[in-house]
Amino acid sequence: MLRTSPSIRTPPSLTTLVLLTALSVLSLNMYLPSLAHIAADFEVDYGLANMSIAGYLAVTAVLQVIMGPLSDRYGRRPVILAGLIMFCVASVGCYLAQDIWVFLTFRLFQGAIITGMALSRAVVRDMHGPQEAASLLGYISMVMAIAPMTGPMVGGFLDELLGWRSNFLFFVIAGVGMLVLCWRDLGETNLEPSETIGAQFKTYPDLLQSRRFWGYSICLTFSLGAFYIYITGAALIGASVFGLTPSIIGLTVGGITMGFAVGSFLSGRLSRRYPLWVMVISGRIVAAIGLCIGLGLVLMGLLHPVTYVGSVMFVGMGNGLTIPSANSGVMSVRPRLAGSASGLSGAMSVAGGAVLTSVTGAMLTPQNGAVVLMILMLVSVAISLLAAIYVRWVDLRDPLPA
Repeated sequence: MLRTSPSIRTPPSLTTLVLLTALSVLSLNMYLPSLAHIAADFEVDYGLANMSIAGYLAVTAVLQVIMGPLSDRYGRRPVILAGLIMFCVASVGCYLAQDIWVFLTFRLFQGAIITGMALSRAVVRDMHGPQEAASLLGYISMVMAIAPMTGPMVGGFLDELLGWRSNFLFFVIAGVGMLVLCWRDLGETNLEPSETIGAQFKTYPDLLQSRRFWGYSICLTFSLGAFYIYITGAALIGASVFGLTPSIIGLTVGGITMGFAVGSFLSGRLSRRYPLWVMVISGRIVAAIGLCIGLGLVLMGLLHPVTYVGSVMFVGMGNGLTIPSANSGVMSVRPRLAGSASGLSGAMSVAGGAVLTSVTGAMLTPQNGAVVLMILMLVSVAISLLAAIYVRWVDLRDPLPA
């Protein structure tokens, strides 16, 4: 029988929150190189195997709406631990599955790990004020850039060495290790839980009536939306416009995530010194300038992979500057509802990304791809900038109490 750790009431270390976020991100894309092998092993079409990605994203969107209020009612610790237990069990199920539908079912349950990423943000906000939280979220966000780049490489190596199931064995081992670490280190930070779960879910209208919540959430949705738009069209542009090989196309996708890592690092250094609105709007301006330069070069006929990807890197850098402070801001609207705010805004971002991905896929062609992709990204960044300016306008007219 597990004994309660003496650190149950001690705030977790930043390392624990970073690792928790990393596992959440890795679970999405680490096994992507194995999709073709999974389809072949189960003797199904690639499209059906790919449902393990689409279904996972849908489940994580729904879970974020539910897990946020649960953590505000029962605490961050029990909800995160429950999510990790479900992730471990589901990973075992994926590893042992002998049928595609069994695999897909357990894959959906793996989505419970999203509690790690969503509630890590709430834990940080519980422990710190808005600017300090934004700084720490900047360092945590670096994981969201590094993990997508390294995860598929590790997953591909494991597949070649031990087969596709080794990816899910890795998830089992990592999940159990994370569960032990969180059991020992993840103390409860929600010191003012709500009285009932029914009352907690009734707080959503309070959030939805907040102009700041909508401003920050729209800013987050369309900041991330520019990223979703790019990764949707990167393969088409790389292959049909520039004639790049798949490996080089992978590097072009890594360009935007590298920019995000740099921006997140800068957020960690600067967010303690500057107000949230400065960081949020600065990031939107950086992204817009990069895209305007890139679009101008394309329209002048100066189309080259280096300049094209270079301009897109500014989008990643801008997101790294904006997203940590916007996340802190959305949870500062109603500090007692930090979990609900994090979950709801996260769900909106995933849903918005799904819509923008579909729109991008429908609009791009080999003939218009380079220009249209830039325009779609610029429109998304412009909407996020307007949302950030709107939040600043609300702050000036109706300041939050100190």
